[in-house]
Amino acid sequence: MSRLPPDFLRLPIAHRGLHGPGAPENSLAAARAAIEAGYGIELDIQPAADGTPMVFHDYDLVRLTGDKAAIAVHSPADLAEKRLLDSDEAIPTLTQFLELVAGRVPLLIEIKDQDGRLGSDIGELHRRVAEELDNYQGLVAVMSFNPHTVRAFHEMRPDIPVGITSCGYPAEDWPLLDHKTRSHLAAVADFDQSGSCFISHDKSDLANPRVDALKAQGIPILCWTVQSSSEENAARQFADNITFEDYQPSIVTEMQLGE
Repeated sequence: MSRLPPDFLRLPIAHRGLHGPGAPENSLAAARAAIEAGYGIELDIQPAADGTPMVFHDYDLVRLTGDKAAIAVHSPADLAEKRLLDSDEAIPTLTQFLELVAGRVPLLIEIKDQDGRLGSDIGELHRRVAEELDNYQGLVAVMSFNPHTVRAFHEMRPDIPVGITSCGYPAEDWPLLDHKTRSHLAAVADFDQSGSCFISHDKSDLANPRVDALKAQGIPILCWTVQSSSEENAARQFADNITFEDYQPSIVTEMQLGE
């Protein structure tokens, strides 16, 4: 099993890049801003119509482009013509994102669930992401809410650290999942068999006993999505590092990390 490199615990991780006016989430501009500030970057991956990994969070385009269609029905060329919010930023491919970052900061890549119910029908997106990372030399880790995706990626690239994106799975947020499935996922029951070496857990559920049990085993605990210094202080009572947005946290030096 690969271990999560120390910089994933030292550098706060900018949620979808350091986004703000003129630099929408998951854009190259947001990546540049995070790099300039010295933060790690969390990014999301959805497939284009031909399977090309695109850096985008939602399943449809309406929130960020006004297009009501699913991202998966558009070609990369079509997506390159669309603009994010009121900016000049296009939807980048993973290739473009990797070329820009070029190993300067750690990348935490979340592969979005393609099954719809976090089941085994995961498609080929994990494979395409693995192929994109073949020649990438920077620090990278991969995660997903779907443990099947995590395991499949790990089987292809055991050299890259993988983890499970996790939460308490309240029924109101996960209406397509039955109680048994939600309980199973909330317990992070697939941690070992998926090959995971860390979790990224919902900040509001960090008191989950399973989180405490994993931390007691020395498993790194990341969390999402912290939005203020006060939330960060609360989260760091449980978590080793934060994914953040809407403010800029301090960066821990390597000397401080070793204290």
